[in-house]
Amino acid sequence: MAWPARRDRAWYANVELPPLAPAKLAGPPDPVRARGDWLVFPKGVGTYVEQLAGMVPLRGGEVRTALDVGCGVASFGDYLLNYGILTMSIDRRNRHKAQVQLALERGLPAMIGALGVRRLPYPTRSFDMVHCAGCLIPGNSHDELYMLEIDRLLRPGGYWVLAMPPISWKTQYDDLNRTAKGMPGEQLALEEIVKKLCWSKVSENGTIAVWRKPINHIQCEQDAKLLRYVNTSMCLTRLPRDIAGGAVEKWPERLTAIPPRIASGETKGMPIQTYKLDSLDWKKRVDFYRTYLNLSDGSYRNVMDMNAGFGGFAAAMSEYPVWVMNVVPANLTDNTLGIIYERGLIGTYMDWCESFSTYPRTYDVLHANGVFSLYMDTCGIPYIMLEMDRILRPGGAAIIRDVPDVVHKVKDAADRLHWHSEIVDTENGGLDPEKLLIVDNSLPFPDHPA
Repeated sequence: MAWPARRDRAWYANVELPPLAPAKLAGPPDPVRARGDWLVFPKGVGTYVEQLAGMVPLRGGEVRTALDVGCGVASFGDYLLNYGILTMSIDRRNRHKAQVQLALERGLPAMIGALGVRRLPYPTRSFDMVHCAGCLIPGNSHDELYMLEIDRLLRPGGYWVLAMPPISWKTQYDDLNRTAKGMPGEQLALEEIVKKLCWSKVSENGTIAVWRKPINHIQCEQDAKLLRYVNTSMCLTRLPRDIAGGAVEKWPERLTAIPPRIASGETKGMPIQTYKLDSLDWKKRVDFYRTYLNLSDGSYRNVMDMNAGFGGFAAAMSEYPVWVMNVVPANLTDNTLGIIYERGLIGTYMDWCESFSTYPRTYDVLHANGVFSLYMDTCGIPYIMLEMDRILRPGGAAIIRDVPDVVHKVKDAADRLHWHSEIVDTENGGLDPEKLLIVDNSLPFPDHPA
């Protein structure tokens, strides 16, 4: 189904039914309804988001990247698109609640994940806002770990939004196995941790509370209230005396501005001129890709760049009705994912010798620039191709960009998978040292005509 119709409904047969049906066809927080062959998604979060817009500056481009913890079917992230906000929605993998699968079916950014004692696969200072509605941060010894991780992920000056327990603890939450008796203590404990983090409370209204991370720790140090260490040996993310790493522009200027990590020299060996040339190159390349793929009609929505670099491919794709999951291979020495987030884009780390944290058949387009050369001496072509085949939606497309010898080997593997593919020259013609493998599985495989 084409975008934007898919944000409202999905084929019933596309998700993991029978275990999904009894859990998802009833009740909050994301009541999905079945209508014949379709799953119909709710639109009831509008009032909640409008209320939040009175507490957090959702309009105007200050907030561009958000993390939604315990996202359900990503209805919150879906509604934030109306504000120009790109939301990474995460939820646990649960055989009774394929929430992330449903979110991706809708064409919304989502990953399997949970806030826990391990770091999430996103860089420091990634998000302008972290949102947690009913995600039940427990009142126990791990609270500081959870909050330190949120502090790490928030950009200086970013907002943390917590809705439902223990906020407004006098309200009865009949659907949760918690009583009002213990909630005052939970909220007091939470407020104490937040105070140690030097966050300031912006607003509390009903079941929603909003805090803001400071742009630096000058006042904290003066007040001698800075939490330097906890008994887990994790440290509070320290901020320089100015805005950490430099202030980012508002959206959409942020997309084309020089990212602070490059402008300040924080990311070594990445000159500003190299970054500018990279952006120009990817604009030219994406324009050429349109020769083979129709990017404008909504047929493609979920796109993954398997080796994202500075995010130039995603930036060039921003004029089309798609979103891009920018993947930075974990074994690269150049860690560019922080730069990608400073451009107002989203992504994650990944080792392509392992399985990506998503359900099968969830991406419409895969873009692999130099990926196979990068892993040629480790897991090799067959393993990565099998993982791509798992991720790619039936009828999906892929663009593999690499040196000719590697592209021909990938072509052989694509034929064995019955992908419809062809090797073509790049935008620079036959003298370019790279070749492209264009995969369009909406076309019949030559040996198996429709």
